Amino acid sequence: MIQVKICGITSLKDANIAVNYGASAIGLIFFPGSPRYVDPEKVKNWILEIPEYVKKVGVFVDEKNENIHGIVRSLDLDFIQLHGDESPEYCAQIIKPVIKVFRVGDDFDSNVLRKYQVAAFLFDTYQKGKPGGTGENFNWKLIADLKTNTPIILSGGLNADNILNGIEIVNPAVVDVNSGVESIPRIKDRGKVKNIFSKLGNTKENGKLF
Repeated sequence: MIQVKICGITSLKDANIAVNYGASAIGLIFFPGSPRYVDPEKVKNWILEIPEYVKKVGVFVDEKNENIHGIVRSLDLDFIQLHGDESPEYCAQIIKPVIKVFRVGDDFDSNVLRKYQVAAFLFDTYQKGKPGGTGENFNWKLIADLKTNTPIILSGGLNADNILNGIEIVNPAVVDVNSGVESIPRIKDRGKVKNIFSKLGNTKENGKLF
């Protein structure tokens, strides 16, 4: 099965739902402007209960380098996902593997990817003023023919109805799901998580990022 990251995890209960159905990674958003923001101090109370084989991804937006490193050490994060305007030089200073996010609109220029030496590229939906979490998908054909050896993570409004189509067009290594498996923002829906993993059951692993 293709690797799956469930993002916007805000509680141990929801983390366990993701883990139990087969997530390869969970995403924890440490950007205060997000409706799915979690306080690192509160996460510290339960993150050790997550199995080691499930990777823990910290999500940040234009955060100070030293703040990221402090949270990495405190919570023993495995990957750092950068959703802002972070430069290649900034990414190179991060002490954990970096997932660099690019928001894709009609004017997306893939040449920018060549500047970044990171663990993976995550493609999300462009919406002015929002670094992510729009709940909307973008025109996947805009990245269907990318020439890159860096693993691709497909994100942006994925749900049980459209995820197989997205995989077919983009051929990513990982799919990243957030609002598509929620009952309301911040709260994952067990039934929706189960449904999306059942849809993915016949997909093939396409490389191994996590």
